[in-house]
Order: sequence, then C-alpha cells, then structure tokens
Amino acid sequence: MTTTIDSPVMPAAGPERAADRLSSVLLGPDARREHGFWQRLIATEPFRRPAFPPPGPTPDERLTLAHARLRTLNNTLDSGARLAADPRALAALHEWLAPVDTSLATVAGIHYNLFLGSLLDHDTDRSRDLSDFLAMRRIGTFLCTEVAHGNDAAAVETTATYDRARDGFVLHTPHLGAQKFMPNTSPAGGPKSGLVAARLLIGDTDHGVFLLLVPLTDASQALPGVRIRRLPARMGSPVDHCLTSFDQVFVGREALLGGKQGRIDDDGVFRSGTAGRRRRFLASIARVTTGRICMSASAIGSARATLAVAVRYSGHRYVSGGRALPPLPVIAHRSHHGPLAGAMATVFAMSLLHRRALDRWEAAAHGPEPEREAAGRLVDVAKGWITWQARSVIVECRERCGAQGLLENNGMSELVTGVEGAITAEGDNMAIHAKAASEMVISAMLDAPDAWGARDAGPQTGDLDDLRFLGRLLAHVERIQFARSRARMARAPHGGPLQRWNAGSGPALRGVEAHACRQAADAYAEAVEGLPEGPARDRLTDLARLFALRWIQQHSGDLLVAGHLTAGQVEDLTETTELLVAAVAAHLPELADSFALPEEVLADWPIAGARYAEAYDDPGASWHTAERPVPAGSGRGR
Repeated sequence: MTTTIDSPVMPAAGPERAADRLSSVLLGPDARREHGFWQRLIATEPFRRPAFPPPGPTPDERLTLAHARLRTLNNTLDSGARLAADPRALAALHEWLAPVDTSLATVAGIHYNLFLGSLLDHDTDRSRDLSDFLAMRRIGTFLCTEVAHGNDAAAVETTATYDRARDGFVLHTPHLGAQKFMPNTSPAGGPKSGLVAARLLIGDTDHGVFLLLVPLTDASQALPGVRIRRLPARMGSPVDHCLTSFDQVFVGREALLGGKQGRIDDDGVFRSGTAGRRRRFLASIARVTTGRICMSASAIGSARATLAVAVRYSGHRYVSGGRALPPLPVIAHRSHHGPLAGAMATVFAMSLLHRRALDRWEAAAHGPEPEREAAGRLVDVAKGWITWQARSVIVECRERCGAQGLLENNGMSELVTGVEGAITAEGDNMAIHAKAASEMVISAMLDAPDAWGARDAGPQTGDLDDLRFLGRLLAHVERIQFARSRARMARAPHGGPLQRWNAGSGPALRGVEAHACRQAADAYAEAVEGLPEGPARDRLTDLARLFALRWIQQHSGDLLVAGHLTAGQVEDLTETTELLVAAVAAHLPELADSFALPEEVLADWPIAGARYAEAYDDPGASWHTAERPVPAGSGRGR
C-alpha cells in the first residue's frame, strides 16, 4: 500500500518455523500484502506508546494524539480511496491499530469505512470531489443513531425536507429524542463533515431514511444551525462522542447520497428502484456490514495482543516454588497455564471464523440476493460471537497478570474497556444475534420441516480425535437448540408474535452461538487439512480439538440423550480435554509468536519483557547509592 515504511516484520525467507506456518493460518495465504503494511506501520515511532513514568496523557491529549496519528497514517497511503474501497485492507487496519491505539482505530474506521466508503459506494454514475477528505483537510464522520433510536435506526426522526424552490434539503431535529447520539462531531482533530441519516420528505411523502453529506464544523466551532455538545466520558478509548442536532440547516440537492435506492433528478422528481423504505435504509447504510467485519478484526487484534503479553509475562514472573524448591515461573502452574491454553484455542477460532466470514461476504457481494443475505448473516453472527469471546479472553489474560494488568502502561486496561465499544458498535451484539436467530429458525424449518430433533441418518458416534466428527457434534447442538426454540414457540399461549418469540428466543440464541462455534470448528478443520504433516499441523490440531471439546462438554448431556455421544465418550471428555490443555500449554510461547506482533510494539508494554521491573526503577532510591550497605535478605544480586 506504500513504499515509505521499509523495515520488514513478516518472517524473512529461509527455513520455516511452525510459528511462521501458523501465522499464515491466522493471517491468510496473502499475509504479506494484506497485513505487512499495518505491521510495519505500528512499529514506527509515531505509533509507539508513551513511556512510564506517569502521569500519562489526559483523555484530550490522547484524542489529539489519535488524530495526529490518523494524519500520519493518511500521509503514508498511496490512496485513501483505495483503502476505503478494500474491505480486507479496512479489516487489517483494525486488526493491527486497535491493540496500539483504540481511539485511532475508531476515528480511522469512521473516516475511511463509514464516511469515505459510503461516499464511494453511492452516486457511482457521477463524480463527487473528495479531495478535502482524502487529504484530511476535513475529517469525515457518520451520524445515524439518535437518543431514542439505536438498533432501530430505520426509525430515526431527523428530517431532510426537499425545498423545490432552492433545489436542496432542510435538515431539522424535531425533538430531543432525535438528536444524533455519539458521533465524533466536535472540532477536535480539525474541520469535520458528516453523513447524516435523515428521513427524506418530499411534499407529504416520507420516502425513508437516506444519507446526506453535511459540513458540521470549521477548525474551532460548529457551523451555523448545527449544535454540538460533548457527551459524558465513555469508558475506554477517548473519542469526542457528542450530541448533534440541526436547526433548519440547508444543503444543496447534491448532498443526497443517491443510487438504486433513490435520488432526486434534475426535474425535481424522486425516483427509486428499491421498493420499501426499510430496504432503502439498508441500502443507504450498507457500509455497516463492513463495519461489523472491522469490529471483529479490532476484537481479534486486541485479544491476540493481550494474550501474547500474558504468555510472556507468565514466563518471567517468578513465584515461590515451595519448601526447598527454587522459584518457578507462574506459567508452570496448571491453574495459570490452563486458562491461557483455553484462550489460545479461542483466539485461533476467532481468527479463523473472521476470515471465513470475510471470504464468504466478499464472494457473495455480487451474487444472488439469498447468498448475500446468508453471507451478511454470517458476518453478523461472527461479529457478536467474536467480540464477546474477545472480552472473555482479554479479561482472563488481565487477571492472569494480576495488578500489573490493571496499570495503563501495560496496555491491558485500555483493551478491556475498548472491546466493550466493539460489542455495541455497528449493531449491538444481542440485537444482531436475535435477528439472526429469528431468521435461522424460520429458514431452517422451511428447508427441513421434519428433521428438527430427529437423528441424522448414518453413524451416530465417532472418534473424539476426529475433527470432522467434533464439527458434526456442534452441528447437532445447533439443531437441538433451534428445535427447542421452535417447540417452545409452538407451545406458547396465544398472545401474538412477541409472546411466541419470547418463549423461543433463549434456545434460539443458544443455537446462534452453536452455529458460530460450528463454523469456527469447520474453519479449524479446513486449516488443519491445508497444512503439511509436521509440528505446525500438530499444534493446530491440538488447538482445534481443545476448542471443540470445551464447547461440546457444555452440551454433553443433550448429545448423550440424542444418541450422538456414548456414555463412555462423555466420561472421557474431561480427561481428553485435560490432556489437550497440557499439550497446548507446552507450546504457548511459540503459539503467541505466531501472532507476528512486532517486537517494537511488545517492547512498549513493560510486562512483556523479562526485565519488566526496570520500568519501575527509581534513580534516587537507596539501591543506587553505593555507600549504603545492602540490607540482609534484600534479594539483590539474585
């Protein structure tokens, strides 16, 4: 993507280590092209973390730094438009920037994906001058949700009324609930323009929600008619989240982002090739799907970084080994390496599911509508599952690092809170999983109305060493949960669709979770089959089995009752899982190396280094005063 950053980060040519092969599994076969630029970028000085000691930067200083880094990033690109048009590049951006600076990843994602990407996707038959946004003379933002409308954004109430005499639109916020909620619209970082989702009113007709390009601020204040107020501080990464409203703000007709969903032609007549206001809205905000892919990528990058630091720290944090024994690294304890082994299996699963969802979504982009809908649903399921799993992994790793993990200079506290934003951004996880669950219950019943709860034809049991068999078990869990959902809805007292859905939503949501696990397990199996015999394949097989068995163990009762597991296999699950934990734990440092995090980045987190205590050295303390005797038992010189 650029030639201005030259130091290599990807492994150089030569004998390939197992970790290098596993890096290709995580990052894909074209990792150098897809990820190399971002790996090199975050290792350069402008993106390094500020050094200890405190005090660290204030939230406003961190926001200023994020915008400075955004401009540095933009200056290294050969084309911001090319980045905005490339979903893989956008996902990779989030995968590598989020662990380094969550605020930067947020403002970059909004500018390049939601803002520039939407501008590029609409009005493809006419040119629009994007030079100010490509050169960062103006930063782009995206104003969709409102105080009273979040996951039901199709119901936003900001209006854009067509003024035929002036051939443009009047934007207005009719009441407090219609204020745009949480966009980064303040003058922080420089002048801003936004894409505003508003109801298109022409005469007495509401044509649905469309996007309009609206200048919001100059370098120091909001423009006339635009009111911007900072919201209370959000936990996690500092971004200038605001309330934004409009008081009869006029923009020309060219401000409307048109396309197949609708436009106003030179004769002042609205024309649309898309029936229905909801479909028009979804076409207008289609970039949200790419945004969900990017949220998954952010969560994966953050989980990898946290796990890599936790593995390193646990190898050089020593504790007493007991009476007459030398000190031991904490990773020697099963209570410590067990959770890290489980987290490693989960992080690989997250990465593989992310790549599978991205591949399918790209492949379906120009295909039939049913394929696009199925691919979009997998993106939604993956986004919810991956970000929830990332939170669990990051919190676990933070705990394994004790008090050190709470300190900002060790990077984890920012990532703990940052992943909460990914869980809510671009569609709240529970809302998008509930939508997927309702669609999957209905579509599965239509496809195979007699198969719910029935045993599959063919062998009902297999070998717990067989990844394909483990994948079938997860598929059985999925079917069992959806069958329960349908049965509960059928038994629900008559009271309307809501009552029926409330009766069946619990198992339906568990079915979505099982679907995500099954997709990840299938991706694991394909990745294992793609590796030659050798250490890398052995490591990945252990990870894949550990991942699958941990989920199967949670549903072993259902699988036993349905005849998909034998009593002996259920009894063996615990022992088999424990053996796999030991096998994975033995290679945790090597597996963490496969994340390919630049050493420069890891060096910025003190506990990632064996000499982490030196980050807290005090030059004026007694141990630096030569004439003072060393107290007995101080441990100095050990």
